[in-house]
Amino acid sequence: MNGRISLDTNIVIRLFKNDPLVTSMLAGLSTICLPIPVIAELLFTARNSSRQKENIKTYNEFIDACKVLNITKETANHYSIIRLELKKKGRPIPENDLWIASICIEHNLPLVTGDAHFDNINVLEIIRW
Repeated sequence: MNGRISLDTNIVIRLFKNDPLVTSMLAGLSTICLPIPVIAELLFTARNSSRQKENIKTYNEFIDACKVLNITKETANHYSIIRLELKKKGRPIPENDLWIASICIEHNLPLVTGDAHFDNINVLEIIRW
């Protein structure tokens, strides 16, 4: 790794659950990136929890320490290509995950995830922890 990665929601959740593997792997990185759809999913998770106020504060502190990756016209172009390829393969994936993959491809960043359906996107570099 070049010190820059993008995290999927499930990896951030594992971090907040003190997963030792995730914690140790993130320790040596210079830049942790979060696509906007990941941030939206994290904030939903915090608001949907029994400890809403505490979780929103914790999640926002983590988000503020990361580089936020927004959606652009180029992202939309990648999205349209990926979505069509997956449709042709008969392998659709969740909408937010299409955006997450498109943002990572745009920024040439590997995605750290636990979701196997990202494997169907040929041009996306996947890292599994």
